[in-house]
Amino acid sequence: MEIIKNGKVFTKNFTFEKADIILDKGEIKDIIYFGNNGDSTNNTSDISGSTDANNNKSDNNYTRIIDANGLMVIPGLVDIHFHGCVGSDFCDATLEAVEKMAEYEKEHGIAAICPATMTLPKQRLMEICKNAKEYKDIQMNTKSLEKNNEQVNTSEKLKAKLVGINLEGPFISPDRVGAQNPEYVQKPDAEMLQELIDESGNMVKLVTIAPEREGAIECISKLHDKVRFSVGHTMANYDEATLAYESGAKHATHLYNAMTGLNHRKPGVVGAARDAKNVTAELICDGVHIHPSVVRATFSMFGSDRVILISDSMRACGMPDGESELGGQVVIKKENEARLVTGELAGSVTNVYDCMVKAIEFGIPIADAIKAATYNPAKAIGVLDEFGTIEIGKKPGFVLVNEDFSINQVL
Repeated sequence: MEIIKNGKVFTKNFTFEKADIILDKGEIKDIIYFGNNGDSTNNTSDISGSTDANNNKSDNNYTRIIDANGLMVIPGLVDIHFHGCVGSDFCDATLEAVEKMAEYEKEHGIAAICPATMTLPKQRLMEICKNAKEYKDIQMNTKSLEKNNEQVNTSEKLKAKLVGINLEGPFISPDRVGAQNPEYVQKPDAEMLQELIDESGNMVKLVTIAPEREGAIECISKLHDKVRFSVGHTMANYDEATLAYESGAKHATHLYNAMTGLNHRKPGVVGAARDAKNVTAELICDGVHIHPSVVRATFSMFGSDRVILISDSMRACGMPDGESELGGQVVIKKENEARLVTGELAGSVTNVYDCMVKAIEFGIPIADAIKAATYNPAKAIGVLDEFGTIEIGKKPGFVLVNEDFSINQVL
């Protein structure tokens, strides 16, 4: 058994409580909460976990002891929208690329990843979906990993778990492509989407769609029980976006970016997403894509339950300044931003942990920012049973955080 001692643990109630976490055979066996004086206490809040520390007092019971005194212990983050990092991209469709991304993400506190595709030809999307399925099978089967050891780095490094695919295209508006390639934009096609779902082994979790396009509402109506449709890269007005949400869409792709804005007479997608109570909204909080005032306003409008922090990072994330690539287009990274050669803002170069820290710097309450990077994304894509909270029975995936929110240790 192992123990993380004396940490300020972020509970499933989104509060911090002083506690010890007991780990056994790859799972959280017990969580022992303490009162303000550091002694075991009967905690009256609805927290799953023991309040009896007597059976676990001796350090001799543990093969590893981690002293988290003075540290916050939060769940590993979940990034449901990013394209790449450290020179690799999900659309490379190679096992090596996903492996490099998984290692970088875990090093930066992200426990689960649902990387995004770009707007590409159908055959290329099929290859990406097939590669993701193969990588997931490798994660689940060490024998397969050994068979593929020439293709995949089999190091003992910690890695984020691949939990899904985010199809950010090709069912978008040709007038709101953003940094995507307009050559491959096409109308929403339920049959094609089903083929991609099948090829991925049902790993497709999110699908961006422009609801004003022909076939969009039909596609949402047919497949909303299988994937989470996200309104984005769209020219939709309030009524068109509202119809999409009424038809089964439940998400908004990087709110404010590549969509109709919030105007006092034309509330657009932002207004429709806000009014549809079951809809979650992605927010790129890198300090470039969204002004701090708008970050604060969004949390106020949507509430802490519905905002999901994402990175939307690209392969230039974690790399030096210079030329990079996104969806077949040249991108120039300079400091904390990346742009196409035309000047169009591309994806971010900031990981989602640093986005969470930015949100806190912008005035978002600590608990709300953590929730938006852990619980909310895990719930949105259906992996809350494994990620998003620290609870008995879940597999460990923690970030030990210093008082200044720098990462002390990742487990």
